[in-house]
Amino acid sequence: MGGCRADASQSHHDYPASDIFAAVGCRFVAPVDGRVDEVTRADVWDPKTNRGADRGGLSVSVIGVDGVRYYGSHLSAIQPGITPGVTVRAGQTLGRTGKTGSARPTAPHLHFGISWPTGRDTWWLRRGAVPPQAFLNSWHHGGQLSPTKLVTQTHDTYGVDRGCRSYC
Repeated sequence: MGGCRADASQSHHDYPASDIFAAVGCRFVAPVDGRVDEVTRADVWDPKTNRGADRGGLSVSVIGVDGVRYYGSHLSAIQPGITPGVTVRAGQTLGRTGKTGSARPTAPHLHFGISWPTGRDTWWLRRGAVPPQAFLNSWHHGGQLSPTKLVTQTHDTYGVDRGCRSYC
């Protein structure tokens, strides 16, 4: 989180991810060099249906030069010019923290997920398939711990994708 105090959760309910709690409007920055993969600029989540694909609200995902997908959601705004296919640099602002999607009734935060690249309709992996806490902790303390090996191992173990497996 660029320029704001932020506290990353050390666990997450039902699937691997982290909620990084910070004030509305804090910068969500690209964790690595890469290209923008997906951008969701409309918050269509409805608490009555709680459709999994819509829970993220405003979101951005980046496929890093390391081959890993980094996903941030519940944004209040997406930076102008952030569109699929655009090249980004580590530390570049992608959006601003917020309370969109299923975060509307919660404290403002960035939902952060790490996974391997998939198709657009594979939201259950995009939201997080590898626990990001060790990497977030390393980066917070100036380290360079990379999730590449764990993402590859988890992808190999995951096997054939049969659809959402938890918190669907």
